[in-house]
Amino acid sequence: MTADIPNDPTAASSGAEPAKPARSLRPWVFGSFVLAAISAVFSIMALLFAAGILPPLSDSADHESQIRAYLLANPQVIVQSVNDMEARRQAAADNELAAAITHRHDEIFNDPSSPLGANPKGGANLVEFFDYNCPYCRQAAPVLDSLEQEDKGLRLVFKEYPILGAGSVFAAHAALASQKQGKYLAFHKAMMAYRGRITEASSLEVAADVGLDVEQLKKDMQDPTIDETIRRNLALAQDLRIAGTPSFVAGKEIVQGLADAGAMKRLIASAHGR
Repeated sequence: MTADIPNDPTAASSGAEPAKPARSLRPWVFGSFVLAAISAVFSIMALLFAAGILPPLSDSADHESQIRAYLLANPQVIVQSVNDMEARRQAAADNELAAAITHRHDEIFNDPSSPLGANPKGGANLVEFFDYNCPYCRQAAPVLDSLEQEDKGLRLVFKEYPILGAGSVFAAHAALASQKQGKYLAFHKAMMAYRGRITEASSLEVAADVGLDVEQLKKDMQDPTIDETIRRNLALAQDLRIAGTPSFVAGKEIVQGLADAGAMKRLIASAHGR
């Protein structure tokens, strides 16, 4: 069990805004947008003055000073420019992610090493990247169970994404190994319902509680394909810019953070193509 844990400190459980990808600008990033926007505003306004759209510039004064005076009198121009630039940047990022999902479609939705939920033949795929030590993943678990019961066409795909310590890594290996005894779902649900920190000891305790042969499980956990599966999941999450848990992929959308049932239903509707 040697799957690496990401060193990125942002890779953690997330309670982000429901049904919205996590989007935030660090101060230095925002500052760079402002400077770029101001530069763009100066260039555009110079063209507008030259085209006669704005009041003509006086030949007797410095053009830059006149533009600066206009901006001071109309600061909303800068704000609007920053907003427009951020909207274009986000649209470009969304398009890039949609293209990545399309390119990696089979790896995301049809990887045979990824365990499935209660409706393996469902036509609407919902992928969850999760960690057993993530409190928000535990909150999401009963919501996902209810959605599966309501919608028999919902096909849950589980991506073990252990980013919260050694206990999480051990648990992910144990969960994948439990497939060999046909008890993945029982183990998964019991782990999500467990109260307390998930460690090697608690993972094995849960395994015994759900009827797994613990000694056989330990042997099965040494299968190198399990380690490889987790490595692929970590790399896939990085490529999809997933930094926290839970994170969901459906259709061409990625939602990071805990989402309520209504938001999840809207996401699933997109997976159904509605």
